[in-house]
Amino acid sequence: MEPVKNVGSGTGGQRGARASAGRALRRWDLLLLWLAVAPASGGGGARRHWPVPYKRFSFRPEPDPYCQAKYTFCPTSSPIPIMKGSDVIEVFRLQTPVWEFKYGNLLGHLKIMHDAIGFRSTLTGKNYTMEWYELFQLGNCTFPHLRPEMDAPFWCNQGAACFFEGIDDIHWKENGTLTLVATISGNTFNKMAKWVKQDNETGIYYETWTVQASPGKGVETWFESYDCSKFVLRTYEKLAELGAKFKKVETNYTRIFLYSGEPTYLGNETSIFGPTGNKTLASVIKRFYYPFKPHLSMKEFLWSLLQIFDSVVMHRQFYLFYNFEYWFLPMKFPFIKITYEEIPLPNT
Repeated sequence: MEPVKNVGSGTGGQRGARASAGRALRRWDLLLLWLAVAPASGGGGARRHWPVPYKRFSFRPEPDPYCQAKYTFCPTSSPIPIMKGSDVIEVFRLQTPVWEFKYGNLLGHLKIMHDAIGFRSTLTGKNYTMEWYELFQLGNCTFPHLRPEMDAPFWCNQGAACFFEGIDDIHWKENGTLTLVATISGNTFNKMAKWVKQDNETGIYYETWTVQASPGKGVETWFESYDCSKFVLRTYEKLAELGAKFKKVETNYTRIFLYSGEPTYLGNETSIFGPTGNKTLASVIKRFYYPFKPHLSMKEFLWSLLQIFDSVVMHRQFYLFYNFEYWFLPMKFPFIKITYEEIPLPNT
């Protein structure tokens, strides 16, 4: 990916001149963007239904060899076992700070948490962990690579389920949660396992952001996230559908929000970056993504977010890639927010 530009160098007069020129360029960007998309989004069309549904696929493609994970995905994976129908399976809520294995409770103080589900067979005494997360780490799922040999941004974005034997009690308990939330039969577990396979093969990409019109309940949601917590919530709902009864336990989840006015559909990779695509729009989108690079440390990741402060906050622009399509978000205060909200267990 292209290098991050230096920010804030030179004399005050030079900074002011460049800032003035930058504002003028961004005004031209917005005007050109409007001219580019106005015919496609003009009047006469049916009102779009929100939120945009997450697109599912008929199969999971093989990852591109270019995409490499800093930490191997699901290194100790094992097949989901077939349980005896008479077995009683305990279901556990698992939660710990993101990257706890590297940073301890650092992100726990910010309530940035990772969610998973644990199972224990009372017949065999064996424990299992099931979670869903990014194949190539969060940065790759949130921002693309700008490869010099390719016209379009290149995305290393897949998420998948991981199942393995054992529950690392210390990992989940020390800075997080390991709580019994339900008991199910072996038959129910086996039905859930079939659903997990289908869900995993058709829901293939990770989505970091929940995009809403404003903070609060009952407001318009433009796009839903698709992440570890959503997998846990889907699994709980499936277990409830299969007859599981959940205990009344408080369950909170991390969500990362963007706030914007009604989004504008821009097009897909071919219509924007293809041979007959919109070169002006393509340039604007690539310029927005320019400051980001993959495999960042936490410090670098936070700094990269500061790099787009001017675009997102000052000029209220964000370009979202969702369902393999691009959208323009006219950003609104408070722009971005991380919340830790309660979402009750089913039927409690």
